[in-house]
Amino acid sequence: MNGISITDVSYQINDTAILSAVSFQSDAKRIAILGRNGSGKSTLARLICGIDRPNQGEIRINDIYVYADRRAALNTVGMIFQNPDHQIIFPTVIEEMIFGLTQMGVDKPVADQRAMSYLAQFGKSDWRDRAISTLSQGQKKLLCLIAILAMGPKVIILDEPLAALDIPTQRQLTKILQSLPQTLIYITHDTAPIQNYDAAIWLEQGQIVETGSPDKVVPRFIDEMNRIEVL
Repeated sequence: MNGISITDVSYQINDTAILSAVSFQSDAKRIAILGRNGSGKSTLARLICGIDRPNQGEIRINDIYVYADRRAALNTVGMIFQNPDHQIIFPTVIEEMIFGLTQMGVDKPVADQRAMSYLAQFGKSDWRDRAISTLSQGQKKLLCLIAILAMGPKVIILDEPLAALDIPTQRQLTKILQSLPQTLIYITHDTAPIQNYDAAIWLEQGQIVETGSPDKVVPRFIDEMNRIEVL
């Protein structure tokens, strides 16, 4: 099927269950995965992207088994990590931009051209040889997004994309994300950015509590968060 298909997915580290029997299917263009810290959201994001392998079950995006078919997965799904420093591995912008493309089998000169084309679209051609260490957190997140877009994925996973950004940078990045034609899967504990999304999944302790439209799921999630005493 087109879209995302998660079938009976479980994941554990040693004897600790992180996700248990998670199943969800959707062809919606904007999907939110809600949950408080430790609910399994980021783990599910890594599994959907094919970075980690479930202990049980299967995840397909546009009918591609993302963990087993890594080459096809690279231009099917990309992920923006919550902390860009956990994603960026090269010292300069152009090196970071072309890495994913060459992993897909794109020749280096073509990868360079494509990288520069995408930097130009965002008005960042002058970033080419810039040291990534000189970029702000917001600029690093934008670089990660541009690098993913250059790879042409149909689906982009956003793990708390506005975390640790100031309000003007949040506003700018939100505007960019809203304009993207790709399917977005937005991982968050903050309900504000996903009010207009098509579908929501509420995770708690590694299991799905509820799925449906945000106008149904979000109020119940907020009520439960207000009820819980954590201290």
